[in-house]
Amino acid sequence: MLLSKKGIFISKIVTYIVLIAFSIYCVFPFLWMLVTSLKPTDQIRTSHPSFFIENPTFSHFENVLVNTKFITFFVNSLIVAITTTIISILVSIFAGYALSRFQRFKGVKIVNITMLLSQMIPGVLLLVPLYILMQRFGLLDTYASMILAYTTFMVPLCTFMLKGFFDSIPYELEEAAEIDGCARVRVIFQIILPISIPSLVATALFAFVNAWNEFMFGYVFINDEAHRTLTPGITLFKGLYSTDWGSIMSASVLAVLPIVILFIYLQKYLIEGMTAGSVKG
Repeated sequence: MLLSKKGIFISKIVTYIVLIAFSIYCVFPFLWMLVTSLKPTDQIRTSHPSFFIENPTFSHFENVLVNTKFITFFVNSLIVAITTTIISILVSIFAGYALSRFQRFKGVKIVNITMLLSQMIPGVLLLVPLYILMQRFGLLDTYASMILAYTTFMVPLCTFMLKGFFDSIPYELEEAAEIDGCARVRVIFQIILPISIPSLVATALFAFVNAWNEFMFGYVFINDEAHRTLTPGITLFKGLYSTDWGSIMSASVLAVLPIVILFIYLQKYLIEGMTAGSVKG
């Protein structure tokens, strides 16, 4: 049934209204966080909160950056997130390629099912066993404990994401390269990966964001402030009898900035990567 021009116009208006409403709903917490970080303490604790700021101040940001170990937490999160992302991508490239190109083998199907089942287990159920393992291997209060835990959960998901893209790459490209004398590893690095950049960027962003935002394992495995990451570190602003909401919001704004910057500069690759494996051929 064809719609008239008026019907199409009304449909567009309704669509834009719904999208704007959802956008406001999603963006509102971030705007409130930013506004609160710029408010003086007396305006934060008022019984009549408002978006308007009478006397904007950067004192909360100054307190976070100067009087706390926020910079240390920030650097620790960068180290853990970047290392986790690199390891996850390297492992997932070969695992995803194997699952994509050797599907006729029964063992590959079993691995696929096993990896899928592993994602049905909540991470909190593995917290105690992983804690005991880290304690026995002497890895508590180290970067290695978090990197190993995060990589364990990232690799299966990253593998599935890359497998979907590798499935869409014609196998004829690899056959032509093999005829020219390319080994399997050389085919992966010189042919498959260069045309997989959008998918690699999207997968890397997924791994980085998850490692950057993770709280539970970082909170349990690390009790040393020298190795504490950002998300557990922000909770230190919440005391037993009072909460420094201005500092919490300022620290949260600073913690979100790297993710926002990454998405702004890499959104093109992100969109291409998320849709690349949807169509084969």
